[in-house]
Amino acid sequence: MNGSPLLAEIAEALEPHGILLRGVAAFEAGEGPLLADGTCARTVVLLGNVGGSIWPHFSSWREGYGGPNPLDTWSKSLILPLSRAWGVTAYFPSDPPYQPFQRWAVRAEPLTPSPLGILLHPRYGLWHGYRGALGFPFELEQTATTESSITELADWPTWLAACPVRAVRTDGFDVTACRAYLASDAGRATCMVDGCAVRNRCRIGAQYRYPPEQLRFHMEALF
Repeated sequence: MNGSPLLAEIAEALEPHGILLRGVAAFEAGEGPLLADGTCARTVVLLGNVGGSIWPHFSSWREGYGGPNPLDTWSKSLILPLSRAWGVTAYFPSDPPYQPFQRWAVRAEPLTPSPLGILLHPRYGLWHGYRGALGFPFELEQTATTESSITELADWPTWLAACPVRAVRTDGFDVTACRAYLASDAGRATCMVDGCAVRNRCRIGAQYRYPPEQLRFHMEALF
C-alpha cells in the first residue's frame, strides 16, 4: 500500500515480522473510535497477515514463550511499541472495549461477509486476518485500492456442503456442533489436521492457504 510517509514507516517496521498494512479506514470528525486522549480518530490503519506471512516469525518467537494467548501477546509486543513511539492509540481484536474490526475492514477494502465469520477478500479469499490497528487523530493520505468486489464469485452452497456436520450454514455458524465434531475421532483425523473443510473448499485465494502448522494452531484455538 502506497500513501503517506507515515504509512511507509509502519510498513517498514512491521513487514519484517510478517505483519502487513491491511487497509486504511477514514472517518469524519467525531465519527471514529476513541483515542487514548478521549478524542475521536480520523484514521485507523489496519494491521494483519496475508496467508502465512506471520507464521515463521510467530512460531520462532513462540518457542521461548510459555504463557497464555501467544498470538495476541506476540502481536502486541510488535504493535504497542510503535503506538507509543508515535503517540497514537493501538487497538486489538482480543481487548475490550471490543472494536468493530470487521466494519473497519469493510470500510477499508472491498470485503464480503461469509458464513464462517471471516471476511472474504477478492485476492486472499479466507486466508487473511487482522492482528491490530493504529488510530490517528489526523487524516493520512492513501492510495485507493484497486481491488474489485467478488460477491458474484462466491459459491457458498458448494463450499458449505463440505462441512461434515453442516455446522456452517448461510444463516450462521454453529460453533457447538463444530467443536463436537472436532472432539470426535473423525474430526481429529480431518479438520483438526487439515483445517476447516469449508475454508479449504473456497477456491478464491487458494494460493494463500495457511501452512499446515498454522492451520492446526487455529483449529486448536477454535477447539
